Amino acid sequence: MTLLAAEPNGQTWVQVGELGLAFLLSALIGLEREIRQKSAGLRTLTIVGFASALFMLISKYGFSDVVGPDINLDPSRVAAQVVSGLGFIGGGLVFVRRDAVRGLTTAAVVWLTAAVGMAAGAGLPLLAGLVTAGHFVIVFFFTPLAHRLSRRLPGVHQVRLTYRDGEGVLRRALAVCTSRGFSVRELSTAAPGEDGGRRDGAAPGLRQVAVRLTVEGRGTATDLASWLADVDGVLAVTAGDVDEEAD
Repeated sequence: MTLLAAEPNGQTWVQVGELGLAFLLSALIGLEREIRQKSAGLRTLTIVGFASALFMLISKYGFSDVVGPDINLDPSRVAAQVVSGLGFIGGGLVFVRRDAVRGLTTAAVVWLTAAVGMAAGAGLPLLAGLVTAGHFVIVFFFTPLAHRLSRRLPGVHQVRLTYRDGEGVLRRALAVCTSRGFSVRELSTAAPGEDGGRRDGAAPGLRQVAVRLTVEGRGTATDLASWLADVDGVLAVTAGDVDEEAD
């Protein structure tokens, strides 16, 4: 079917422009996620936003040929199903590993991109553009702000520590945690070698012990790891935020 500029049948240059806007804005959001090497990047988010705009146009114009005196259609029904359907994609991006929630921000960005595409398809270019701009404000300005706030507030960190057995290393490591303002909430054994950290001074046949510590304090996980690495007898140490959200 050819494009008609006068008849509002859903296949005019106006709708083509709305699809193009959805493509452009979705690609901009996806490009930012691709640069940050997130699981949902340029291709995924462009497809999500572009398809959402098409679904919106289908919802508005796709059933006009069957509407009659005895048939009434709700043009919002298809659009509502897009919102519900995106939950499956978002749910597949979120997972929990050792009490740490991963992928929440990526799932939220997929949801936002779908909303941008739907707004473009609904003929709301100003709103679509404002939400896209808001996305960049969030990722470029809110992220460093959140990091600054996290340094001022107590955080929960998980530390994997591998050390030489029988030399009182664990006692010294716990003393370092305490002196740096961290309180130990939990201590459990861990399999040696699972942390992938450095093992300076490890020798063949050396008896090693690995423990996992859950600590709470105002310092960062990176600083804590560097302090513990300086303890004599520590062979490997890695640390991360227990409740850190990987986007």
